[in-house]
Amino acid sequence: MTDLTRPGDRAADATTTRPRLVRLHPFGLDGARTGPISLATAVVLLAAWFLVTQYRLVPPLFLPTPQEVATQFLAVVEDGYAGATLWEHVSASLFRIFSAAVLAASLGIPLGLAMGLNRWAKGVFDTPIEFYWPLPPLAYLPLMIIWLGIGEVSKIVLLTLAMFAPVCLSAQAGVRSLPIERVNAALSLGAGRWQLFRTIVLPSALPEILTGLRIGIGVGWSTLVAAELIAATRGIGFMIISASHFLATDVVFVGIGIIAAFAFAFSYGMRLLESWLVPWKGKS
Repeated sequence: MTDLTRPGDRAADATTTRPRLVRLHPFGLDGARTGPISLATAVVLLAAWFLVTQYRLVPPLFLPTPQEVATQFLAVVEDGYAGATLWEHVSASLFRIFSAAVLAASLGIPLGLAMGLNRWAKGVFDTPIEFYWPLPPLAYLPLMIIWLGIGEVSKIVLLTLAMFAPVCLSAQAGVRSLPIERVNAALSLGAGRWQLFRTIVLPSALPEILTGLRIGIGVGWSTLVAAELIAATRGIGFMIISASHFLATDVVFVGIGIIAAFAFAFSYGMRLLESWLVPWKGKS
């Protein structure tokens, strides 16, 4: 005869055989916030700067105190520097950076996409880009002066060359990292060349393109001082170079701080744009 099980026993057996949930451990950052850590790091660095200057571990000529830098910043805001207001210096540098960024993006993105899609384009343009990209801008700065003179054109071209290579190579890498399964799936559904490019290739390459733009703008800001060596009378880089000639270290720190603030703002803005345009990045 078959043994009959009471309802209470069946409930107990179901409880004991229920699968146990296991919490997965995160890998890498996994969306963890790093803002508090970065803020604490900034506070520690400022405190170290204050202590080093307070106890005169470094001569003031080489490292001014934070109070001296803040005082000099207010003086530059009120009175300007080298015959120009602070806004005139900032606007001159922003114009050069924006102009170069637009040129680098409008030339580098299409060419990088073409190099990722066509072997002839890659074969023709890969060698010259790889040749000049490792060169520091100061290496071909004299050529810019000889070829283009000392006007705004040479400065913008120098910045454009510095930004162009990261943008172009990032666009190419975005195309080459495209999974072939997506292409085959679109072709099997009857997608044409333009439709394939617009719906598959470009969205897949967009994260790399935005990363290349962010890197390119950062390189542009780091090249700004070199660009404004070319007979400039306005600009943050010019202000830094002019102050260094007179050993005005506090003004040099003011210029460095302004460049760092604008570079950080640009980078943060690009990250916000990236999170809006490619919210799927890092989630596949």
